[in-house]
Amino acid sequence: MEFFKLKTNIDFLGIRKWSWLLSAILIIASFSSLAARGINWGLDFTGGYSIEVAYPSAPNLDTVHQQLAAAGLSHVDVITFGSTHDLMLSLAPTQDMQNQVVNAQGQSEQDQLAAKVQTALGPTATISSVNYTGPEVGAELAQRGFLAMLVAVLCIMVYIALRFEMRFAVSAAIALAHDPIIIMGIFSVLQLRFDLTALAAVLAVIGYSLNDTIVVYDRIRENFRKMRKVSVEEVVNRAINDTLSRTIMTSSLTFIVVTVLFFFGGPSIHYFSLALMIGVVVGTYSSIYIAGALAVLFGLNRQALIPTTKEVDDRP
Repeated sequence: MEFFKLKTNIDFLGIRKWSWLLSAILIIASFSSLAARGINWGLDFTGGYSIEVAYPSAPNLDTVHQQLAAAGLSHVDVITFGSTHDLMLSLAPTQDMQNQVVNAQGQSEQDQLAAKVQTALGPTATISSVNYTGPEVGAELAQRGFLAMLVAVLCIMVYIALRFEMRFAVSAAIALAHDPIIIMGIFSVLQLRFDLTALAAVLAVIGYSLNDTIVVYDRIRENFRKMRKVSVEEVVNRAINDTLSRTIMTSSLTFIVVTVLFFFGGPSIHYFSLALMIGVVVGTYSSIYIAGALAVLFGLNRQALIPTTKEVDDRP
C-alpha cells in the first residue's frame, strides 16, 4: 500500500544544512535543559513509598486524589493495581524517610504515613501493604537503563557495519542517539516525570527509528546498482523519496495508535505513550533528514557498497 500515487521528487539533501541546524539547536537546547533543570525522575528512580489500597467496589480516582490532596498529600500517583477495586499509591520520598523517624507514640515514618493515608481515604479503604524503595535502587536502575541504550546503539553499529558499510553504521548511530537526546530534553524542559515506562519507550524508539533507517539504506544500495550515472546525492535523494510513502504511512498509523493509548490507556502508561509520541515524530525526521545526509557527509560512494569485480584473464 502506498500513501502517494505518484513518485515524489523532493530534494531532501538540498536542505540538509537547515535540517542539521535544526537538529543542532534541539540537541544544544536539550543538553542545556538537562544540565540546568535536570530530569524529573519518577519514583522508580528516586525511591519512595508504594501503598496498596483495597476497596469493596471500584473507587473514583479523582475523588481519591482530592481526598489525598486535602490531607496534604498532593504529589501522589494513583493507579489501579491488579483489579479495579485495588489501587497503588506512589509517594515521593520525604526528608525523613531514610532516617525512619519515630514519633512520641513509637510510630515509624512508615506507620505515620499509613495512618495519614487511612484517615484521608476513610473507612471504606483498606491498606494491605506499605513498601519503601531506597534511592540506591533507583540510581542502579537509571545506570542500567542508560547502559542498555548505549549497548543497543553499539550493537546496532556492528549490525549495520556488517550488513552495509561502516559509514552507514556511524551515520545510523548518530541518528539514533539524536532521538533519545531530544526526547529526554523535552521531558526536561517540560519537567515531565521520567519513569521506567518512559525509559522503555525511549528504547522502543531506538528500534523504531532503526527500522526506517535500514529501509532507506537498503534502497540506497539498490539504487546504486540501478542508477550508475548519477551523483551520490541524487541516489540518496531518490532512495528517501522511494521510501517516503512507506515511512509516512507507518509513522502516521503508529502515531494514531500511540495517541489513543495516551488519552485512553490510563495513567500507568501515560508517560510511556507520550515518549513514544515524541519518538515517532523525531525518529521519522531523523531517518528522512539525518541518517542519509550524514552518510553522504562521511564520504559515501558507489565503490563502498558495490565493489568493482576484477577481470580474470583465462588465456593460457
